Amino acid sequence: AAQKADLSGDATAATINHSLTLLQRLQELLQNGNGSDSVLRVRTAASDEAKVFHTHQLLLSLQSEVFESLLHNQSTITLHEPPETAALFEKFIRYLYCGGVSILLHQAIPMHQLASKYRVWGLQRGVADYMKTHLASESSQGHVVGWYHYAVRIGDVALQESCLQFLAWNLSAVLGSAEWGSVSVELLLLLLERSDLVLHSELELYTAVESWLSRRQPEGPVAKRVLRAIRYPMIAPSQLFRLQVQSPVLARHYGAVQDLLFQAFQFHAASPLHFAKYFDVNCSMFLPRNYLAPSWGSQWVINNPARDDRSTSFQTQLGPSSHDAGKRVTWNVLFSPRWLPVSLRPVYSDSVSGAVQPVRIEDGHPRLVITPAMSSPDFAGVSFQKTVLVGVRQQGRVVVKHAYSFHQSSDEAADFLAHADLQKRTSEYLIDNSLHLHIIIKPVYHSLIKVKK
Repeated sequence: AAQKADLSGDATAATINHSLTLLQRLQELLQNGNGSDSVLRVRTAASDEAKVFHTHQLLLSLQSEVFESLLHNQSTITLHEPPETAALFEKFIRYLYCGGVSILLHQAIPMHQLASKYRVWGLQRGVADYMKTHLASESSQGHVVGWYHYAVRIGDVALQESCLQFLAWNLSAVLGSAEWGSVSVELLLLLLERSDLVLHSELELYTAVESWLSRRQPEGPVAKRVLRAIRYPMIAPSQLFRLQVQSPVLARHYGAVQDLLFQAFQFHAASPLHFAKYFDVNCSMFLPRNYLAPSWGSQWVINNPARDDRSTSFQTQLGPSSHDAGKRVTWNVLFSPRWLPVSLRPVYSDSVSGAVQPVRIEDGHPRLVITPAMSSPDFAGVSFQKTVLVGVRQQGRVVVKHAYSFHQSSDEAADFLAHADLQKRTSEYLIDNSLHLHIIIKPVYHSLIKVKK
């Protein structure tokens, strides 16, 4: 009844909050050991000395069922930790008292290990969320590859997928970093089988794979699987000839990919329609990845994208085959920041005033339409997949955060920036009030006629 009276209230109701003072008192308890009824001794194999923490059983037990069990019948316990988690144990204990902790990139895994070992679920979730939102942060040795391998070990599928997607969409930055050499065989093969890799060209990918093989020196079967995952038809014949002469890795494992190289040269020599009569082109080997080279698409920076409709045009090569090297397709692109579906467009009323139904700006959503400016007999047997990459600024650098792929029969993606608020200058989709897009056209050949080889 008293509570209802307090909350029913009037202008005299107020909240008195001294939670910050309480947190400060709890920190002082840990720092000074006042009223301590339990002692934690943290030892590492690398040192004979133990770190000693004078703690309070009630506070530890409230946060951790593991500590509740350990301290049930004893007041002093010895904990054995590896050096990397022992170095963060004081931060970890402080979190149990205060509910907050600050960490750096290299501290994420050991802090997550402590939270998992002692079953502090709130901290475990918090560190996992920190890792997902700091994939783009710069670090001297890189961290995303290590976080991916850690996520696999602990079975965190969500973190694993977040890392894998980030690596795929920002692969060029990873290929030139120190962490590329730490990529496991399993992760490398997972990446190589993906068609959504974002990088400059297939040759860039081969060069990085060659570096990885030279450094890691895997067994023959592993090297064969890795080299056979390269899409050689996406590399120009002149570059393939150079690799055959200059690549020591290719010379060492030539027998493993000889058939693929021969097929790639055939692909470039014949017309795509003729080649498709004899070979199955509906497979990943002939499917382009998201290449950033100019012949595959164009970057488009739209200043003040919430203002009005915009348009642009660019040209791409008809297809990856050298037979199509001199043929160009012109593409027209229309961007509308506030396109309205038919159901929301204004209609005239039957009333005397003839008023138009009010339409709010927020009822519309961004729309991007990509169409070829021409048709040609050369298009026979070719369909065009379109991919739009959206760059955002995270932790001081531009990364690909969103990728929209259009169905082959469509000129637009239905969900393009569906949740973006381009009216706000602080929108995560904007960089200095500009929308950074990269449009990629992926020509896909189709087998039209099947004949026996």
